[in-house]
Amino acid sequence: MESYNNFAIRITTPLTFDEAIERVTRTLADQGFGILTEIDVKATLKKKLDVDYKPYTILGACNPTFAHKGLEHETHLGVLLPCNVVVWDEGDHRVIAAMDPAMIPHVIDNEAMKDVAADARTRIERALDAVEKEKL
Repeated sequence: MESYNNFAIRITTPLTFDEAIERVTRTLADQGFGILTEIDVKATLKKKLDVDYKPYTILGACNPTFAHKGLEHETHLGVLLPCNVVVWDEGDHRVIAAMDPAMIPHVIDNEAMKDVAADARTRIERALDAVEKEKL
């Protein structure tokens, strides 16, 4: 797992595109995250702009406990929710990247958000780790 520009954490996997979406959805559920939205970017760009793009899906993941705790501390947190998890095709592998909740306290100047963000990050890391371990 690697950090990307302090706002995302990501892994790569040899799983097929559909398998990667299925596995990360399942491992996120194991960590208490449900998928609220699923955006097929490839289909949207084709339909709206007649542009061909690689398979790319945005999953809007939400852990109700973390969302509730965060909103109790900062009502404006909703502009950063849900936590997006993205799966895209890179030819010989797929990338699974998630918003890094650890960046939230840097965006929102609220000390109380640090613990909530740290807990959320730990759960997302566990989900991504589980996807990586399953490929072995």
